[in-house]
Amino acid sequence: MQFRDLQKQYEVLKPQIDEAMIYVAGSAKYISGPEVKEIEKQLADYVGVKHCITCANGTDALSIALRAWGIGKEDAVFVPDFTFFSSGECPADEGATPFFVDVDQRTFNIDPVKLEETILKVKSEGKYNAKAVVAVDLFGLPADFDSIKHICAKYDLLLLEDGAQGFGGSINGKRSCSFGDISTTSFFPAKPLGCYGDGGAVFTDNDEWADLIRSICVHGKDTSNPNDPNAKYNNVRLGKNSRLDTIQAAILLAKFKAFVDFELDDINKVAALYTELLSDTALVLPIIPDGYYSSWAQYTVQLSESVDRSKVQAKLKEAGIPSMVYYAKPMHCQGAFIGTDSAKTDCPVTETLCKSVLSLPIDPYKTEDDIELVVKVLKNALN
Repeated sequence: MQFRDLQKQYEVLKPQIDEAMIYVAGSAKYISGPEVKEIEKQLADYVGVKHCITCANGTDALSIALRAWGIGKEDAVFVPDFTFFSSGECPADEGATPFFVDVDQRTFNIDPVKLEETILKVKSEGKYNAKAVVAVDLFGLPADFDSIKHICAKYDLLLLEDGAQGFGGSINGKRSCSFGDISTTSFFPAKPLGCYGDGGAVFTDNDEWADLIRSICVHGKDTSNPNDPNAKYNNVRLGKNSRLDTIQAAILLAKFKAFVDFELDDINKVAALYTELLSDTALVLPIIPDGYYSSWAQYTVQLSESVDRSKVQAKLKEAGIPSMVYYAKPMHCQGAFIGTDSAKTDCPVTETLCKSVLSLPIDPYKTEDDIELVVKVLKNALN
């Protein structure tokens, strides 16, 4: 069994994906071909924002957004402590200081109460300029944006939505990657919507920021006259070389149709079956608050303190079932932040989660038999 079965997905979508790749190969428009603009348009329309700017990967997307805002030295950026490293790495790489905030134990997303406490603490100390919040849609579930937006408005902070795991999720019909002042996502192959390499995108309704982001993505080129063929050689700022190549855009166009037509529905059915079959165990199961919809990047359970996670994983592995631990170490404990102000935080929920979480195989192509097998072996391992 595959943890996320990309091979099965390819088998189902092979005719469309092969046709898309072969067409690009024959067109010789390998960089900035028409497929790039088309996927940007479709993604912007789907999310419900004015602008989608694709780039090389989800990490670049975060860094480019922060750079567009001028985030840098002596600035504070507030980031959940329980997340993938890039959420905090990118502010630090721009010269800012990430301050890590504890998360809600049931949703895994940033805790608004702890967020406000951390903001007030940083502001009272007066060492840093509080500038932005990075809110992560972890495991496919959008963060509590009603509360987070209120806090950002109260303290005049920019909101960056890290939707790398959340694309396709929604709150009361409003889709992930539309909640931030700027939002980002990743098309890493294992993400809810993934390509066959690296890729990412930035979303915003702000015209000025969109132009700036497009410039940063291509070596700081001049975007004031898009019809000027020499504009890309007029570099008006320092930027990056961060583009989505045409073949990846073509693959995304083929996969995006399946994502919308049936994959989101099917993966939610898989998650619902897990929840039903595991409801009689002592596991803490993931929840979806009222009005929320998850794209289920992961199905993550929490084990009790008395359970040896490594032994459970070993028993699953013996049965041919992969499992993963996302994440085994809090952000503030990462070696890159040792000795910095980023390491000075109190996040007991995150520390508990890092010891107890276990992610089970999930994707839209898992069958009932697959899920029943995982549940059977997992229950035996827990006994």
